[in-house]
Amino acid sequence: MAITADAQQSPIVTLKALLNSVDQKAPTLITDSAAILIRKAQAAETRNNWLPDLTLNYQADVGTSNNVTGPYFGLGVVPSSSGGIHNTNVTTALSDNLGIAALNWEVYNFGKYGAQNKVANADINVEQNQYAQSKYDLRAYTISNYLQLLRLQDFLGIQYRNIQRTEQILRSIMSLAKSGVRAGVDTSIAQAELSKARLNYIELNDQLKQVQLQLSAVSGLPYQSIEPDTTIEKTLIAKSSAYLFPADTVNHPIINYYRSVYENNLQRESLVKKLYNPKISVLAAAWGRGSSVDASGNYNSLSSGYDFQRGNYLVGIGISYNLFDLRRMQLKEHTQKASTDYAYKKLQEQQQLLAISANQADVEMQTALSRLKEIPNQLKAANDSYRQNLSLYRNGLSDIITLDAALNILYRAETDYMQAKYDYSNALFRKAITENQVDAVLNLLK
Repeated sequence: MAITADAQQSPIVTLKALLNSVDQKAPTLITDSAAILIRKAQAAETRNNWLPDLTLNYQADVGTSNNVTGPYFGLGVVPSSSGGIHNTNVTTALSDNLGIAALNWEVYNFGKYGAQNKVANADINVEQNQYAQSKYDLRAYTISNYLQLLRLQDFLGIQYRNIQRTEQILRSIMSLAKSGVRAGVDTSIAQAELSKARLNYIELNDQLKQVQLQLSAVSGLPYQSIEPDTTIEKTLIAKSSAYLFPADTVNHPIINYYRSVYENNLQRESLVKKLYNPKISVLAAAWGRGSSVDASGNYNSLSSGYDFQRGNYLVGIGISYNLFDLRRMQLKEHTQKASTDYAYKKLQEQQQLLAISANQADVEMQTALSRLKEIPNQLKAANDSYRQNLSLYRNGLSDIITLDAALNILYRAETDYMQAKYDYSNALFRKAITENQVDAVLNLLK
């Protein structure tokens, strides 16, 4: 019983304070926030796709130049492309050098750059909404466990009172057994019931600690310090008419996430249409060349080939388009449209599931309220029955079986009352979570 006394001395942790701690310290949220930074870095990378290619190359060579004139496809590395200038095979070594600066800038591609940037921004939006959904799910998980903690604490209180009553019965039996009024078998039955009640208390206390550990894992608080506010259920039940709030479908984390996925697919659909558009490029090159072979075909010293002797430049505008890209675009667009349609159906599915869940919560709340109105009658009758049977037993007018049955009826009535309070609070918060109105409920708990 010392465990209950210690728990009552610990300061309570309100649900609002616990949720704030979860928002700041939950490991999964910290990880998800890092994923947003990755998407932002990828978007910055995409925004720089417009940068041109400016390649600088220089080489100095020694070798032979013994070729014949003729066209060819430049497949792979081609050592030389100069034409033949001698009628015979010349193997004399020569030297040369070559310096090139080449620019290739895709200046216009009919909207591809813009579409890529929109997709990158849509990716960031999806990641941010996924983070918000993770936060939403974690808050729902925290609320569920917090209510479970309240339920177990109530259950511990019921079990504690059950132990006290059983001990009271045992003392009465032992007193009556010593005077010869009662048989010793009644003592054995009472001791067995007491032992069972104590074992149940130990088991419930273990379950309570497990829930505390789960909340500690997501909030960063020491599990021993997580003691729930026992006034929550009473406050929620007393203000049952204050929860007729409208559903928030505009900023709902789940809806926002699936809507962002759908919009992301729409942007990708637009990108596919522009991915295979023609490309207009600005091309420019400047290069210098030197060789140890002069214009007359004379082979001079190798050192003379390392000076730039000729310089050239070339500037142009090019447009390229692959005619078969039209078919590729059609196939890819068909695939992307299927993905977009799937995302839209998932959005509709989630909207329907949330509406169903909210209606179910409303029904459960009404059922729990009806039970809460009736259970006090059951509780009073069960309590009166137990007291009457205890008095009759002490006066030798009843037996241990009847008294034990009255004790079990009282235990069940208290358990039913505890369960009804939990069912109402759980249904209320499930409705608030489903309709994204958790803060509205928390504000009523002040």
